[in-house]
Amino acid sequence: MKIIFLGSQGSGKSTQAKMLAEKLNLPWIEMGQLLRDTSSQNDPRAFEIKKALDIGNLAPDKLVIEALRDRLSRPDCKNGYVLDGFPRNYAQLEGLDHDIDTVFYISVSDNEGIRRLVLRSRSDDTLAVITQRLENYHKLTQPLLDYFKDKGILEEVDGERSIEEIASDINARLAKWRQNKESQK
Repeated sequence: MKIIFLGSQGSGKSTQAKMLAEKLNLPWIEMGQLLRDTSSQNDPRAFEIKKALDIGNLAPDKLVIEALRDRLSRPDCKNGYVLDGFPRNYAQLEGLDHDIDTVFYISVSDNEGIRRLVLRSRSDDTLAVITQRLENYHKLTQPLLDYFKDKGILEEVDGERSIEEIASDINARLAKWRQNKESQK
């Protein structure tokens, strides 16, 4: 099973993606962390990724796709994965497996996302960087939602509820998806 979680920064997509991955016993691939890990290496690709991340820009698509493909080639992904925060734009969409089962979009207002990120207190969560990330999200990532909706695989989830309520909603939608798949056999 291949599942994607999308949402603006601070939407809670990583929390939900991690919980679902554990429940399904699938690897959780959080793109932000994958890129931060890649950027800590000592090579030109790492330097270019780090430079973009430090100012709140997206890392170059080619490098992001390479990092993801490297990760997806590992044996633990052979039965699927839960992908968190990818794709971020149309160019990255081209580098994605096209047999994605479902996409969960965790929807929150910008104000709620900012509030959550400020509380998180990660070193790269300055207001300027958060604002830049939100602008990038609205301009580049949000348009992808229509693509997934047109494919019939988008599930929009209200992210301004408790973690438990959101997880319950996601689990119910996934159970319904599985039931529909079984009835199609």
